[in-house]
Amino acid sequence: DCDVGCGYGGTARFLVNEYRARVTGLTVSQAQFQYAEQQTNSSDNPRYLLRNWEENGFDAASFDAVVSIECLAHVPDKQKYFDEISRVLKPGGRAAILAWLADATPKRWEVRHLLEPICREGRLPGMGSDEEYKLMIERAGLRLERFEELGKRVRKTWWICARRLLGRLCTSPKYMKALFDSSNGNRVFAITLFRILTAYYTGAMQYGLFVMQKPVGE
Repeated sequence: DCDVGCGYGGTARFLVNEYRARVTGLTVSQAQFQYAEQQTNSSDNPRYLLRNWEENGFDAASFDAVVSIECLAHVPDKQKYFDEISRVLKPGGRAAILAWLADATPKRWEVRHLLEPICREGRLPGMGSDEEYKLMIERAGLRLERFEELGKRVRKTWWICARRLLGRLCTSPKYMKALFDSSNGNRVFAITLFRILTAYYTGAMQYGLFVMQKPVGE
């Protein structure tokens, strides 16, 4: 199996421990790669690679399954992302993707004050809509088996994050000082957190599960 955009490797380790899968995880972050490697205890499963998915170098039909959690928004060439999934999957293989989505017809103020700033502050090339991704899946030669919009469930997580942030700001001078420190480039993410939460409630942002299969004999 392949975990595209594996981050710190938690999903890959879960698949190995719970399902005895053989997993290869890819990340472009040196810090994430080093942390993931440290958790393997010299084991070759899961295997982590510091590599860009769009230029992954895998042979065609290398994997039975592909998983990818919240990676797609970070990918500049989104059609290439799906094309590579199709290429590396064996015929009959499946992929499951969880992705941040933009509403197909957002209001002008939602674009200006929510979607565009979220992408800019989060250093995201952009978010597509579910319909745009469905079309890319079809173009890649994959068959969409299932789609679910999970925004109402996911926004609960952002409420937890928001409460924790507010709690730390109220109880820790260090966090309050960092928030008002103009030299701290990361302080913008506190604002982004509340933009994301608002976007989920207005529907400007959504959260999609896509399950797809590479057809056999096509």
